[in-house]
Amino acid sequence: MIKYHGCMRFDDRTLNGLGVLAAVVRSGNFAEAGKSLNMSQSGVSRAIARLEARLGIRLLERTTRTVTLSEEGRRLYELIVPLLAGLEEAAASVATSKDAVRGTLRVNMDPFISQLMLGPQLSRFLKRFPSLKLELIALDRLGDLVADGFDLAIRFGEPRPSALVARKLLETRVLTVASPAYLRKAGRPTHPSELEHGNHRLIDFRDPRTGRAFDWDFRQGRKEIRINSNAQLLLSDVPTVHAVCLAGYGITQVLELGTESLIQSGRLEVIFPDWLDERFPLYALHPSRNYLPPKTRAFLDFVIETVKSPNLTSSQI
Repeated sequence: MIKYHGCMRFDDRTLNGLGVLAAVVRSGNFAEAGKSLNMSQSGVSRAIARLEARLGIRLLERTTRTVTLSEEGRRLYELIVPLLAGLEEAAASVATSKDAVRGTLRVNMDPFISQLMLGPQLSRFLKRFPSLKLELIALDRLGDLVADGFDLAIRFGEPRPSALVARKLLETRVLTVASPAYLRKAGRPTHPSELEHGNHRLIDFRDPRTGRAFDWDFRQGRKEIRINSNAQLLLSDVPTVHAVCLAGYGITQVLELGTESLIQSGRLEVIFPDWLDERFPLYALHPSRNYLPPKTRAFLDFVIETVKSPNLTSSQI
């Protein structure tokens, strides 16, 4: 629990201070927060100082280059996020649906999903909501969603236990693939266990959460196999994995999402078609359990529509 010094009366000055605090967290510094609030940098600093004085706690740790939440500031921020979101939604409810989607939305995106949504899809979304400013930040890991000032995250993999709300958007199959040229040269393995014998070149993909290669798992109904790849090559981004595999270097595991056109065109071939039950999830994560602001809901609907489109393939990257 956050302990406040003395008896504090909640009024419009406190509410304004909380709004300024939220802007500082989202922006990362006083200057950018001031721009978003149409305030001077010194005005933002004074508002935070007044709020800290009224609460009797230090909310932000300041250095010459960075501004970060203190431990008590973080607890307070996690409590006020759903409340401020609720106020925003209440205000937006009196406007038209188009005009309700406004302000700045900061999204932490898996780089591959970010690439899949570039082009016509994202352009149409932004044209539909001209009052919305979208900050789409492609990062290889989630980090601290609240402290980093993000409204939403779109990430692959099962989320770790936290206070964030997690919504599964889809599951995509894990495919083992190689180019026809590689298979003609090295031969086609008929069982996953053959990949451990050292007769094939394998391409590992780096798990950003651990820094190590993803495990090579195969599933057929209730049967599960995990092999030791002992790969010489470890890559960290999907386009490079595709490029190296297409060039005929070796065998790799990829997500079916975004790879369909490469398989349909025959540029990549699926190995072990009887072992395709291993799946990988895509989640949306956001901090508020009670309210989802219109801007967040609109973008989340766009993501769901886009990633489930049958026309979304790697040919769009």
